[in-house]
Amino acid sequence: MATHVQHGRSGRRIKLNDHLPVDHRLNLVYRIGAGLMGLGLVVFGIFGIIDAIGFFDTGGDEVWSLNTNGALSWLSVGVGLLLFVGMVIGGNFASTLNMTLGVLFIVSGFLNMSLLETDYNFLAFKIQNCMLSFVIGILLMVFGMYGRVGSALPHDNPYWRARHPEE
Repeated sequence: MATHVQHGRSGRRIKLNDHLPVDHRLNLVYRIGAGLMGLGLVVFGIFGIIDAIGFFDTGGDEVWSLNTNGALSWLSVGVGLLLFVGMVIGGNFASTLNMTLGVLFIVSGFLNMSLLETDYNFLAFKIQNCMLSFVIGILLMVFGMYGRVGSALPHDNPYWRARHPEE
């Protein structure tokens, strides 16, 4: 039978989402990040949809020098709209959404890079798409983590206060 032992601390877990006021100045950074990335993805996806490319076509159709097909175009529009939702809601939701989608974009870049030149490359990725996926992922993570993570957060930062309640 397993037993759980609490170590030295009071057992209180920090929930970072509970400590950031909705009208905090970082809210603007989270919203701008989500909005800019969402806008770029939606426009890219719409241009791909307008070209009437086959859904899983891997024939080399390009939008903005990036390879695309119908599936990637619709996926881009969907993720872009999700980022717009994050922009509208703002606050902690936008920050967490930016970080989560940033990690997913980086994982997608690695996954699709491993599928290049195979029959499983159903999103028609090329190396340019993988590199852009990395860049978008890093930017989303930076926008999402801004003011939440770091060794030199100011003492009036709500995340710093949540991590140091005794000071």
